[in-house]
Amino acid sequence: QAQLVESGGGSVKAGSSLRLSCSVSGDAISRNPVGWFRQIPGEEREGVAAIIRGTSFLFYSDSVKGRFIISEDIADSTVYLQMNDLRPEDTAMYYCASPKQRTWRDQWYLARAYDYWGQGTQVTVSS
Repeated sequence: QAQLVESGGGSVKAGSSLRLSCSVSGDAISRNPVGWFRQIPGEEREGVAAIIRGTSFLFYSDSVKGRFIISEDIADSTVYLQMNDLRPEDTAMYYCASPKQRTWRDQWYLARAYDYWGQGTQVTVSS
């Protein structure tokens, strides 16, 4: 049973940092890529970062490049999103996701490239 569980969200002031965690379980996705997305009500999910697990291949959207860092702990099967210098526009529900296969069937930043999703964790940044 593939499962992703996010944690680490919260309410912070602009300029602060947060680290989100995505616990990945299930043999079906144990080595598959993981992406982090965010979503504001009424808008589409935006891919912000992704990692090809077990490699140094990392991907970032322009909106977070230089501020967010994606990493993984292979032993704990956890993917992290370190978010630094947070801004009010980073406020969103954050999700982690994984495709069924070992590679994406579409661009990493598109929600349709993923099959399994976590329940999300809220990040709120105040000015």
